[in-house]
Amino acid sequence: MKNVGRLSVVAVALVAGAPLAAGAAQLNSMDEVGTALQACWNPPANSGDASVTLSFSFKRDGTLIGPPKTTAIKFKGDDKARKAYVDSATTALKNCLPLSFSPTLAQGVAGNVFTLQFNSPKK
Repeated sequence: MKNVGRLSVVAVALVAGAPLAAGAAQLNSMDEVGTALQACWNPPANSGDASVTLSFSFKRDGTLIGPPKTTAIKFKGDDKARKAYVDSATTALKNCLPLSFSPTLAQGVAGNVFTLQFNSPKK
């Protein structure tokens, strides 16, 4: 059975760190991965205190194994606005890839399931 890693990143906690862009220097830790992914996302305007959690797995080359899955949504608004919010996080994740993993990190992340929480407002 594969080990399941959990990456739970809140945008507020990332303010102190400098964002990493996709394609930047090799990422050496899951904290750096979370920072890089969060830097790719801009929540839709007027999304309040919404959040969406995505679940996904990486290949060693920094791409995804299949599409991300929505595992939790906290959003006040109509279905169209809710879908736009979820789509913005999913699109940001896909557009941020491929990530550049260090060889050690690539060995450790491949095939494991991670979760990432996108929160707004992004501070």
